[in-house]
Amino acid sequence: MKDMITQLIETRASVARYDADKQLSDAQLKELLRLATLSPSVYNMQNWKFIVVSSDAAKQKLHPIAFNQPQILDASATVIICGTLKGYQQLPKQLSPVVEANIMSQDVADGWVEMATNAHEGNYTLQRDEALRSGSLAGMTMMLAAHGMGIASGAMTGFDPGQLHAEFELEETDIPVMLVTLGYPAKQSWPQKPRQPMEDVTLFV
Repeated sequence: MKDMITQLIETRASVARYDADKQLSDAQLKELLRLATLSPSVYNMQNWKFIVVSSDAAKQKLHPIAFNQPQILDASATVIICGTLKGYQQLPKQLSPVVEANIMSQDVADGWVEMATNAHEGNYTLQRDEALRSGSLAGMTMMLAAHGMGIASGAMTGFDPGQLHAEFELEETDIPVMLVTLGYPAKQSWPQKPRQPMEDVTLFV
């Protein structure tokens, strides 16, 4: 018998068509967001941000930005997942609870802050790379969590980031990584599509 995580990974499928008559509760959305915040991030920066688009007005605003793709209107909600630049500046705050929980000492936390600052300060490319990595990890965590809760999801990269910044008043440090639609699938949704054999994309060295 396969473990639950294996089953979730093997059966999760991206959904593009939703049943617009079935809506998620606020409690379900908040639980998905809570689980997404448990994703890994470099130095525990937690350099992500989530904008939940669930009202009709917000969906209408997002719809043309996402090139009029119908799932924006039909899904119960769409989460705009952003990675944030300059995450290293928030690291002392993010590591404070870690020290208080006796997971690491203050000296180790200070060392992490110093290393992260030295690596990231003035290095836009690294900051952007980390923003994209953190946002992507959070998005995958959210989608697996949704599947485990019986909720369908779909990751979308088809959107205009400039318009998204302007219309949703994102901060200059916010990098839109993806949109994740959430809801209940329409009956015609596809199952998970076959993948390449592991041997074709793996090299053991």
